[in-house]
Amino acid sequence: MTDLSPRPVVDGAPSGGPQRRWIPIVVIGLVLIAGGVIITQFLRSAVDYYCNVDEIGRKDGCEVGRTIRIQGVVDEGSLADGTGQAGGDFQFVITWNDVSMPIRVGSAPTGDLFQECIPVVVSGKVIDDPAGQYFEGREVIVKHDNQYDEANPDRVAQGEEQSAACSRKG
Repeated sequence: MTDLSPRPVVDGAPSGGPQRRWIPIVVIGLVLIAGGVIITQFLRSAVDYYCNVDEIGRKDGCEVGRTIRIQGVVDEGSLADGTGQAGGDFQFVITWNDVSMPIRVGSAPTGDLFQECIPVVVSGKVIDDPAGQYFEGREVIVKHDNQYDEANPDRVAQGEEQSAACSRKG
């Protein structure tokens, strides 16, 4: 037969009470919160917003100093290659909806596609300089990828219109 009588309590033995159960739950909760904050910050900084020149400083995500991709049409007569000079940059101006932004990149875009009067997207950030704002570019993208074209058909069509208007000026 099985003995079902209560056993005596020994002093100093772990009771496994509620306090011990909460410690791992709190630690796991803190780890999950910290992980969520880190992932959120990473995703926020990893996203480059697409902005038109006229949206800089006006649209959420298009703030000065933030890494973005800016779209505009290369102004006719604005290409200046200073890369052969000390500290020189390749410079040009892009315009969108009659708002212009000077662009500076470390080297001239390669390939035959880059020229005046074409729509481009430049990755980088807007710099607030005492002499005026300019866009410090890392990369110049001449042709939009299919994902951008599908997501922004109005921007692509407007870029083609502005490109045609620029070509007719000259």
